This record gives sequence, structure tokens and C-alpha cells, in this order.
Amino acid sequence: MAERVATIKLASWIGITGNALLALLKIIAGLISGSLAVVADGIDSATDVLGSVVTLFTAVIINQPPDPKHPFGHSRAETLATAILAFIIFFAGAQLMMTTVGSFIKGETVTIPSMLGVYVIIISIVGKMLLAISQYYLGKKASSPMIIANAKNMQNDILISTGVLAGLGFTIYFKLPILDPVIATIISILIMKTAVQVYMDTNRELMGGGISAEIYNHINNVVRETKGAENPHRMRVRKMGEYYFIDLDIEVEEHLSVKEAHEIAVTLEDGIRQRIPNVYDIMVHIEPEGNLEEMEKFGLCPDDVDKL
Repeated sequence: MAERVATIKLASWIGITGNALLALLKIIAGLISGSLAVVADGIDSATDVLGSVVTLFTAVIINQPPDPKHPFGHSRAETLATAILAFIIFFAGAQLMMTTVGSFIKGETVTIPSMLGVYVIIISIVGKMLLAISQYYLGKKASSPMIIANAKNMQNDILISTGVLAGLGFTIYFKLPILDPVIATIISILIMKTAVQVYMDTNRELMGGGISAEIYNHINNVVRETKGAENPHRMRVRKMGEYYFIDLDIEVEEHLSVKEAHEIAVTLEDGIRQRIPNVYDIMVHIEPEGNLEEMEKFGLCPDDVDKL
């Protein structure tokens, strides 16, 4: 855990430093060159700074051990932080759209941007590529969906900056200043779209869903391979950060002693941990063969996995 948290902190500091420099550079250059699109791109980078700050604080929280008030630990803080990040990104995009649309409504004069904006956007594209690569690598190393989401957001930033660069080129070449605020509006829409995508991915985890059929198939296969374990059912898998919490019911021969049934459950748990990485806890409920409980309304049986 300590190494994972250190990796998340490193990724956060890289994101804060790199995005802060790019945001400052683009906002200043955008104001000097008279390009709303470049300013918009700078605001987008500023939201990445906030996102990295959130991940940095989150790294401190998830490193705390379980306590009486949080018996499952603090890994869910990573999911909540990702949701907060989505709201920050969406708010920045919405503010940008209101500013740009407001300039249209007020009839403000739009000028043709200078070449300074073009040079800065080229620098930004290169910088964002390096940041995205570093975030993706560190996110994979730490198995952190929060950092990986940050990397995907930066990949979107590269596309946005490329669009800004193309738009600036057309604006300057064709002498059409109206293109610049139009591009800024499109960027704001893309920013909000990214926010919605990040939130929807996070929401699946918060709602206890989004677990792939592969995980459940692994559990089924381990039960079949475990001598004495039969009929896996009521399987429920939750994800908190990088960790899985697994609950399932199995049936055993009804005349087994408690010790024998316990040994079967322990063997099953060991097999699941060997097959599935990052398992935090497994709860195996033992039932006698042929047991039927009408109140068992939740969880998956093997036949249900095909519906995922």
C-alpha cells in the first residue's frame, strides 16, 4: 500500500506542476494574442491542476488503515475523489461556455489572434503528450483508476489542443476571427462531455456495479476446482479503489464437521486470491447440499453471469 500511495503522490505532483505551467502559459498567451480558444485551452489545463490536487489529498486518505468508523478501509475515497474531479471539469466547461456565448450575445468585437497563440499551443500539445504518458504509466503501476482517468482526460486535452491549433490556423489564414469563439464553444462542450464520461464510470463503482463477467467466471471456475465445494450462488463483487470485496454462498455435504467445511472455504478463498489480483476480503457462506432459501434475492448464479 505504501508504495502504491507514493506512486499516486508522484503522479499527482507531476500533474500539478506540468498542468500549472501549461495553464499559466496558455492563459497569458491567449490574452496577449487575443484568442479565446487558447484561453479556453488554458482553463481546461487549470482544471487538470485541481484534479491533481484532489488526487494528492486522496492519496493521504486512502493510506489510512481501517478503523471502527471505516471497517472497510478508506479506498472508496479514491472513487469519491474521481466523482469530485468530474464535477470540477464540468463546472469549468460550463463557465467557459457561458463566457463565450455571453460575448456573442453582447456583440463584443472579435479580433484575429496573433501567431503567439499558435506557438504556445504547439508547446502545449508536446507537454500534454508527456504528461499523459507519465500519468498512464504511473496509474497502471499503482492500479489507480483515479490516475488513469486523469491520463485519459489529458489524452482528450491533446485532441482539444490539436483542434485549437487547427482552428487558429484557419482563423489566421482565412482572416475569419469568428472561428476563434466558435472553437472555444466547441472546446467547452468537449470538456463537459469528458466530465460526464468520468462521472458515469465512477457512478458504476459507487452503485456497486461495473464488475466484468470475467471476475465472476474466475470465481465459478475456482469453486469447480475446489474439492467439496458445490453450487456457487449469491455471488456479489464490489470494487473499492483497486480492491475487490467478494461474497458468495456454496454448498457442501451436509454431514461434514464445522472444521471440514471451514477448510473447504479456506481452500476456496486461497484459490480465488491466486486467480484474481487485488482481493481485499472474501466472505464465503457455507450451506448444506440442496439448501433452498426463498429470501436469497441478491447476487449472481453461474447462469446469471452471461447476462452481464
